[in-house]
Amino acid sequence: MADDTLLEFPCDFPIKVMGAAQEGFAQTICAVVVRHAPDFDAATMEMRASKGGNYLSLTCTVRATSKAQLDALYVELSRHPLVKVVL
Repeated sequence: MADDTLLEFPCDFPIKVMGAAQEGFAQTICAVVVRHAPDFDAATMEMRASKGGNYLSLTCTVRATSKAQLDALYVELSRHPLVKVVL
């Protein structure tokens, strides 16, 4: 059961990250994503502010090469103090 995923790698994989709308949030998240997916292009990141403007949702589509890569990225993003939710 070394490959317990339905994904076929490599593949484009969107990751949604939500956190408080504050200075540097997008740049910080981009830096974390690039650590795990060095070919990630920050220009492709989609940003959407909440209705009240208190939160920011970022969608980063990475070229995933393995389940381990995605797992490590999710773990680091989930543990980041600026991040509220990772989907």
